[in-house]
Amino acid sequence: MHCKGSLEVICGCMFSGKTDELIRRLRRAVIARQKVQVFKPAIDVRYAVEKVTSHAGNDFHAVPVEKSADILLYLDPQATVVAVDEAQFFDEEIIRVVESLVESGKRVILAGLDMDFRGEPFGPMPILMAKAERVDKLQAICMVCGEPASRTQRLVNGQPARYDDPVVIVGAAELYEARCRDHHVVPR
Repeated sequence: MHCKGSLEVICGCMFSGKTDELIRRLRRAVIARQKVQVFKPAIDVRYAVEKVTSHAGNDFHAVPVEKSADILLYLDPQATVVAVDEAQFFDEEIIRVVESLVESGKRVILAGLDMDFRGEPFGPMPILMAKAERVDKLQAICMVCGEPASRTQRLVNGQPARYDDPVVIVGAAELYEARCRDHHVVPR
């Protein structure tokens, strides 16, 4: 019997536990003796180059790739579960890559930010969420009021980043906080 593939998307703001949830699902797949392979964008070198690591310190071996097409290049044909962390950083080609994996019978699990610091849909995530069989949107805790948070606040020198600031900044002195809708501020 041929197993059908599927797509699961874990999304939410920063500090909502996306990578922890991804790692939890991967560990369960390993316990079930499934062959797992994990990919991440090469741009993400915050903790370890060849691992996906949560802010809580959990990690799982991962293959860093420059562009989404490289996933198919480095894919282990024995893998039945393919995971991608920080999916929002990939080019639009990730959509075709994921569809190809699902069509070949793989269980694909993606984690990523659904919105950028402006509170707008981030990269390929809206399309991936629409195509998924399962979407889990996680929330963090608002750093201002303690209520559930669904947005990522970027602070530059202690002030909210402006709307026209770049979406991806490498190496800038900035800080991110989880915020609820009421306390998420993006000056225009």
